[in-house]
Amino acid sequence: MTATKGRRQRHPQAPSEKRRYQVKRAVFAVCLILLAAALATLGTWQVERLAWKRDLIARVDQRVHAAPVPAPTRADWSKVNAADDEYRRVTAVGMLANDKETLVYASTILGPGYWVMAPLTLADGTSILVNRGFVPTDRRDPASRREGELSGPVEITGLMRMTEPKGSLLQSNDVAADRWYSRDVAAIAEKRGISAVAPYFIDADATANPGGPPVGGLTIIAFPNNHLLYAITWYGLAAMVLALLVFILRGEKAAMKRSG
Repeated sequence: MTATKGRRQRHPQAPSEKRRYQVKRAVFAVCLILLAAALATLGTWQVERLAWKRDLIARVDQRVHAAPVPAPTRADWSKVNAADDEYRRVTAVGMLANDKETLVYASTILGPGYWVMAPLTLADGTSILVNRGFVPTDRRDPASRREGELSGPVEITGLMRMTEPKGSLLQSNDVAADRWYSRDVAAIAEKRGISAVAPYFIDADATANPGGPPVGGLTIIAFPNNHLLYAITWYGLAAMVLALLVFILRGEKAAMKRSG
């Protein structure tokens, strides 16, 4: 009779139990593979976004440094769009309606204050809303800066900007109370009774006003570009998931060899 004392007997798994284990392992492996694929897809999307952002920055930089062109007239208003026109240097000649100016809250390198938005009436009777520049809080009252309210025909040169409807990210415009946190062209035009207004506005350049404020040329052009970092993060997470899968499979394979 063969002695078995001191020797551990192995009890093989029942076929049904073993099959359930194999199915669970396969499902887990598939889930990890799908997760890695999803993370890699997000990484690829960020790479595509990176290419788009670099192209946008290059196009805007070219527009900003190009010679100014006439601002689009009414016949071309329907064609104006952010992709083709945002930050384009333009010029327009007309009469400033200083009595219809609107103050829009602003925070600039000169401190807190307001953008002075005034309609520029063109020879054809249409108007373009112009951001003439910045005034500090203590110059909010037009009476404190009468010298800067230009009369007669003026030529405005600056950057085309797209309307900013409803308000800022933090604060909505209060049209009834005449409190503005964004340069909403349509709402400002309606509030001031300005008809036939262009669907864009112009940020005046740094050309000094003869009478002082407002101060133009404070447009900040900045496009956050973290897409490369995001792509590396997503690809890194995908690699970690695949490494985890390989580690688990190798561990199971080593365990099977030991038990065999």
